[in-house]
Amino acid sequence: MSPTSSTTGPVAVLARSAGSLWTGGRRIERAGYIIGAVLIISGVAHLGVYALDGGPWEGPVSWRKAVTFGVAFGLTAIAFVALSSCLVATDRTRRLVVGIFLAACVLEVALVTMQTWRKVPSHFNRDTGFDSAISSVLAGGGAAIVVTSVALTVLALRARPVVAPSVVLAVRAGAILYLVALAIGIAMIANGVALERTVSASAAYHGAGGSLKPAHAVPMQAIIVLPAIAWLLTFNRRSERSRHRLVTLACAGYALLTGVVVIESFASIDPLAPTPPLATAGAVGLVTVIGVGLTAFVGALHRAEPTPQL
Repeated sequence: MSPTSSTTGPVAVLARSAGSLWTGGRRIERAGYIIGAVLIISGVAHLGVYALDGGPWEGPVSWRKAVTFGVAFGLTAIAFVALSSCLVATDRTRRLVVGIFLAACVLEVALVTMQTWRKVPSHFNRDTGFDSAISSVLAGGGAAIVVTSVALTVLALRARPVVAPSVVLAVRAGAILYLVALAIGIAMIANGVALERTVSASAAYHGAGGSLKPAHAVPMQAIIVLPAIAWLLTFNRRSERSRHRLVTLACAGYALLTGVVVIESFASIDPLAPTPPLATAGAVGLVTVIGVGLTAFVGALHRAEPTPQL
């Protein structure tokens, strides 16, 4: 393989396009990518701690919380910053929204991780004044994340975008589904608070999420998955109209999958033993998203001279 082909191959082109988010990013955006990377590294590192220390994976004081919070918040922070760069908004507005969101992500991960090391629950913990203060601050950080996420969604729906219409559609759909995940998260917290006050802290720890966890987790990934599919499609040998149709299909499939998971969660239906209609609908949604994703990925790898739009 010649040096030229190694630098113009599809993988190299994809890497350069992804890298352009850094090289072309503003200071707040670069800071966001660094923060997201640090949070992910923290989560992965605590997976190593879990491997060495052992203990249960589930539970209010398990290492799982430090792992999942670090990785999830890190990925979401990177996606949030990248998507904000696709919208035309004033620098002041972008810095404010992104800055508050990043600060809240760092706060949430840091406090949850600290409580994990202290071997005490991070949420619904009123055993001491310090623990009560931590729980309150975590609630405030969660509120900040909700407010800034709503702000991002409003920008996505109203602002004049600077990317292809297919990418805009993916950003908007991903942001809306992310809000669905946050709304379900609020319901989980409200349920936990009610259990803490009426039953016990232990009941809040084990019953706050309950069957709603899948309904919270699945739509939360839409802010990453759908824009990623749209980005890969910009490298395909397709017209923008064709890319828009495929993104529409992916969005519809993800919405269908989310709807099925939400119904199962609120109806307390075992996702491993769903009713035939729900099983069929969920399979259709999942296969649709995976199918469009694979189409986008394979098409990107086979395009000789990509012209990315993100």
